Amino acid sequence: MSRTDGIAPYTNGALTPEQRAEFRPWALGAEEVVGLLGAELTGLSEDEASRRLEVVGENLLPETKKTHPVLKFLSHFNDTLIYILLAAAVIKAIMTDWLDFWVIMAVAVINAVIGYVQEGRAEKALAGIRGMLSSTAQVRRDGAWKVVDAAGLVPGDIVRLAPGDKVPADMRLTVSSQLRVDEAALTGESVPSSKSTDAVDANAGVGDRSSMLFSGTIVSAGQGRAVVTATGADTEIGTIQALVGEAGTLDTPLTQQLGAFGRVLTLVILGMAAVMLLIGLFLHNMDLDVLVSATVGFAVAAIPEGLPALVTITLAIGVQQMARRNAITRKLPAVETLGSVTSVCSDKTGTLTTNEMTVRSLVTPLGRYDVSGLGYQPAGTITDENGAAAHGDDLRALLAVASLCNDSHLVRDGERWQLVGEPTEGALKTLAMKGGFDPHGRTRVGVLPFDSANKFMATVDEADDGTRTLLVKGAPDRLLERAGTQRGAAGSAPLDVAAWEAVIAELSGQGLRVLAAARVNAPAIEGDLEISDLHDLEFLGVYGIVDPPRPEVIQAVRDCHTAGVRVKMITGDHAGTALAIAREVGIVSDPHARVLTGAELEAMSQDQLSAVVREVDVYARTSPEHKIRIVRALQTHGEVVAMTGDGVNDAPALTRANVGVAMGIKGTEATKEAAEIVLADDNFATIRSAIREGRRIYDNLRKSVVFLLPTNGAQSLVILVAVLFGLTLPLTPVQVLWVNMITAVTLSLSLAYEPAERGIMQRPPRAPGGSIISVRELMFVLVVSLLIGGATLAVFYGAVARNEPVEMARTEAVLMLALGQLVFLFNCRILSRSSFTPDVLRGNPIVWWSAGALMVLQAVYSYVPFMNGLFDSRPMPYEAWLIPIAYAIALFLLIEGVKGLWRLMPEPTR
Repeated sequence: MSRTDGIAPYTNGALTPEQRAEFRPWALGAEEVVGLLGAELTGLSEDEASRRLEVVGENLLPETKKTHPVLKFLSHFNDTLIYILLAAAVIKAIMTDWLDFWVIMAVAVINAVIGYVQEGRAEKALAGIRGMLSSTAQVRRDGAWKVVDAAGLVPGDIVRLAPGDKVPADMRLTVSSQLRVDEAALTGESVPSSKSTDAVDANAGVGDRSSMLFSGTIVSAGQGRAVVTATGADTEIGTIQALVGEAGTLDTPLTQQLGAFGRVLTLVILGMAAVMLLIGLFLHNMDLDVLVSATVGFAVAAIPEGLPALVTITLAIGVQQMARRNAITRKLPAVETLGSVTSVCSDKTGTLTTNEMTVRSLVTPLGRYDVSGLGYQPAGTITDENGAAAHGDDLRALLAVASLCNDSHLVRDGERWQLVGEPTEGALKTLAMKGGFDPHGRTRVGVLPFDSANKFMATVDEADDGTRTLLVKGAPDRLLERAGTQRGAAGSAPLDVAAWEAVIAELSGQGLRVLAAARVNAPAIEGDLEISDLHDLEFLGVYGIVDPPRPEVIQAVRDCHTAGVRVKMITGDHAGTALAIAREVGIVSDPHARVLTGAELEAMSQDQLSAVVREVDVYARTSPEHKIRIVRALQTHGEVVAMTGDGVNDAPALTRANVGVAMGIKGTEATKEAAEIVLADDNFATIRSAIREGRRIYDNLRKSVVFLLPTNGAQSLVILVAVLFGLTLPLTPVQVLWVNMITAVTLSLSLAYEPAERGIMQRPPRAPGGSIISVRELMFVLVVSLLIGGATLAVFYGAVARNEPVEMARTEAVLMLALGQLVFLFNCRILSRSSFTPDVLRGNPIVWWSAGALMVLQAVYSYVPFMNGLFDSRPMPYEAWLIPIAYAIALFLLIEGVKGLWRLMPEPTR
């Protein structure tokens, strides 16, 4: 009884959502699928195709709904720190300080422009996916083949495909002749998939649906015809697009921390300003105008209006520095997010491996051989079990098959070798070159091309002396079936099938793809080579082929583990291969480590997956849905997840991950647009370096914040003390702005260039959440603010006590604040240990340039006449510099003492 008995054909080829959920064309016969779609193997008529097009719509992926550009731009002002900036600007407007108002507004607008320009990665990812669709298709309409716009394809159309064609829709094969399709962008597999018309299991994953062709993939060999089963949003690539749109993005740890810090800071500033206003008004009966001016001055002093700019510029500098390490950053906060990553979910092919198939092992009836070298570079040696160079006749026979029964070519391009042909054949051609086999003097006179149904290829080659040899390579089981003997030490020997099956099982268990070689000397073949000619073969041996790990990946994985970062492999490849590579690179050490397959994932609920996701490090035969589920499961445990990928199937998971990392060389445009980081060298080791760089950048950002806040703390403290005790204000609001400006422009940015501290990759990732500075660091900031503020008050009121004019005393107070920040910069260069080390004087030349710039600007502030008029400063006698300098040296020593006590304090829990 047919599986379609009792099922009515789908109207006009259009499926309801319920029908689509149940429709598994890969598990049905080709004619059954055609019948269900209400079509014929001879194709549709133009009229019928037009009717269906009206029902199902064009074969295009839908455009996403876009936010109006103005609203998108305004959304970048929705940030607590930007609110602080805007509040400072309003205060300046109230004070009619329009120059300061426009400077602060410019900072806010620039921040929004940067965010606006770098936004929209999901939209661009969707556009990148849409760009993968084919533009035309060969379709049978009204009984004739014609080329039509692929957008006009409908379910039920019969399409013809040839090598190089891009598959225009999801289709069920009806005719296949040696058809192979490159599905790497969809499944992640490096080797083209062999296709056939045979139905497969209904629960087969995308990579195992050999009877299906998928939109956006490319035909690499053979011919085929297929019936369209899904178009537009209903295709597999359309499902991926929907996943990208639904994946959503998460705030980065830095964004969350800045938001929390800004909210707390805003409440503290407003609370202290209110208290100061009440004390001045009711305790000292101060004049309301004077008190309001002092309160405004306090607010201006306390608000770190330079913080958003400092964060943006520090991250921008980090972007430049990461680019030198081959990590191109598309979104600024991602620079820092890498530093807080706790898990890296990595694709296998091309990231952990070279994506260049390589013969690693050879086994002949007479011995075993190891092959060195990676990829298609014909540099390497073939050695026997004792490590000696191998030259035997048994080896030469294997090399002859590898070179001659082969349609690939290697072309030298400078220092690199490029493959023209299929990866597996490229590996064999490279092996022959390593072994020194010379193919010249032999002419191919017959060929039986590879066929996925037979799983072997054969050639007849004629030497210059007229002798002919039939060479065969292919699946070991197929060649063992057709072999009668094997090559022995003294000629042919009986074939030991059991021994060869054990060898094949052993190599397969190591994650190697096994191919076999056989031959017939002086074959009695007349005319074209036929399958029937392949009998009584002499079995020559097997090749163990693998996409080998990159040499530097092993150390990179080890470094990640040392840094407390788990590495998880998520691949579309088979479980055995995935586990073998995972063991080789050090992701797992147990040869029996659990591998979770796509089929097992399908049977799990999200809660069940969350329960095991942290223990499992290898995932095989996964789909895009599986990858995004794994990322979400990790995030339920508070993990900060980096996801790498190169195929369009990786785009949804890259979008959902805390930081998406795309391959720059072999990655699709859709993947690059979905990611925050693009690796220019497609190398996992670069991710390790980027994590280290991210930690360094975060450390420097934290140092910059710790350094910047005492400037505001000391200034606000000076004004607060004056108001509380009814004293003369040591600083005017415009002088406060001057100190903020020169320290932010010179000293603050110099910390962005600090080298990484010792042991940066030996410590665990920092805990997500909380504020950008901890409670302990905030206490340190308050103590330093008291010290710098106290020194400033001492300098100001000491000058007043010496009967110096108030303007001169304020000029000295400004100098004291500037010098206090300068010495504190050296305290901040090394926060985790003492600064009494030569390291504090070297390693960052920008520190000295910024210190020099600060002193030049301070001299301009004091001695240039127009600055005296603008800021109410006065030219200082040279001996007046001595007291602030002495206080600054004392401050450095006191702060180092505070750091010593600070390091002894336990870190409070957040």
